[in-house]
Amino acid sequence: MDISKIKVIAMDLDGTLTQHKESLSNEHMCILNKLSSKYKLLMVGAGQVMRIFNQMGHYPIDIIGNYGLQYATYNADTKSMDIKRDLAFPVDKDAIESKVNYFRNKYGYTEYRGENVEYHISGCITFPILGTKAIQEDKLAFDPDRKKRRLFYDEVCSVFSDYNVFVGGSSSFDMSPKPYNKYYALDLYCKENGLSHENVVYIGDDYGYGGNDESVYKSDFNYLTIDDYRDFKKVVEILL
Repeated sequence: MDISKIKVIAMDLDGTLTQHKESLSNEHMCILNKLSSKYKLLMVGAGQVMRIFNQMGHYPIDIIGNYGLQYATYNADTKSMDIKRDLAFPVDKDAIESKVNYFRNKYGYTEYRGENVEYHISGCITFPILGTKAIQEDKLAFDPDRKKRRLFYDEVCSVFSDYNVFVGGSSSFDMSPKPYNKYYALDLYCKENGLSHENVVYIGDDYGYGGNDESVYKSDFNYLTIDDYRDFKKVVEILL
């Protein structure tokens, strides 16, 4: 990585900058302030723009949401987000339910709480193996090392060939309509803003097999890995 060419620091949120779904800490807010004095900051998330913005306590930052289906810029006058892109794709729910049931029956996950599938307005979907209303303790204990889901991850990718599939959280598969993933979103951002990949460094924790940061990690974008959000300051020292 040639730091002299870096103009944008793009980053994930959960597990990278914060604990999962937790608020942005004052310590990390101060680090972002220091970074923003030298670079453009950009969030690249799997969730919706406003969820990310709210979780960050309305921190002034541009946000890519839903793997690039959403994009918003921070408006300093209104102290809110201006949505620039907000796409939604249709979903064939009967086909999705049939495919999910195939995996439930094949791998013995026929008992679940709540709904069989979670459908998002964007057209993204979640296959919650324990159901949409599973108890949090059960979800956390189900597959913390992701071995259970990685056992048939390739098969899920093949059956859901119209989607990019990610091993999400501790008990789900998350899916976004192709070609949307974090690499596609970041590449599109570069094209729209006259940047090359060498002008960007990405920071993310979910870079392993099936992770939603893997597409960026395996690409030509500069990448800083992080395995514990509490190490964020140490990871970005090279940029400060």
